[in-house]
Order: sequence, then C-alpha cells, then structure tokens
Amino acid sequence: MQPFHLAFPVTDLQQARAFYGGILGCPEGRSSPEWVDFNFHGHQIVAHLCPTMNSEVSRSEVDGHGVPVRHFGLVMNLPEWQALAARLKDIGTKFIIEPYIRFKGEPGEQATMFFLDPFGNAIEFKAFKSLDSLFAK
Repeated sequence: MQPFHLAFPVTDLQQARAFYGGILGCPEGRSSPEWVDFNFHGHQIVAHLCPTMNSEVSRSEVDGHGVPVRHFGLVMNLPEWQALAARLKDIGTKFIIEPYIRFKGEPGEQATMFFLDPFGNAIEFKAFKSLDSLFAK
C-alpha cells in the first residue's frame, strides 16, 4: 500500500507539535518556519501555518451521529484502536463522537471515534475486526 499525503491548516506550529507529536505520538519529519511534517502511522501529514482559518465544521448524519464532513484519519487494528481510545479518554479528550461500534451487526461494522485537533481539524480513528470489511457492502 502506498502512503498518502495530507496537508492541513494550523494556527500555531508549536501547538501542532504538542498535539500530533506528543498526544498522537507522530514522529516529526522535516520542517520550516511555515510547516511541519509528521509520520502519521507511515503516512505523511503536513501542518501548514495559517494564521486565519475557518474552523466551521459541517456535519453529515451517519449511523445516528453528526459526522464532520471534512475529516481525515486512520484505519487501525482493533487492539491498537482500543488502546488509543483508552489513552485519549484518560487524558480527557473532548470527543465529537465518543468511541463506539458503528453499524453493529451489519457489513462494515467498525469501531470509530472523532475528535478535533486544537485548530478545529476533525480526526477519525476507526478499526474493523477484519480489514476485509473495509469496503463491505
């Protein structure tokens, strides 16, 4: 599988380093005074300094929850997802959607959780019992 690349806006690079590097454990790569690369589980995400940004979150109804339309995230294995969910709860993360099992008993059943970074960017982490369910209909 090829890694993806995602660039997103932040208003403070030090705060981005604390969140993505410290809380989410993403090693820092290259950087400049205007941006910072992070290794997001083998994928390249880049926090770009953007002093003014629109943090309005549009939502779409999915399984009874208002899912942020613009978001990015990662599909993990279930034990890693459970450990991350527990760690985020322990540090008092304010979730948009608390960790839960979505589409229970249906094709595509998955564990999911959503939260915002300090800049209003929505992040989803999800997991499947089997990765074969990723595109199940």
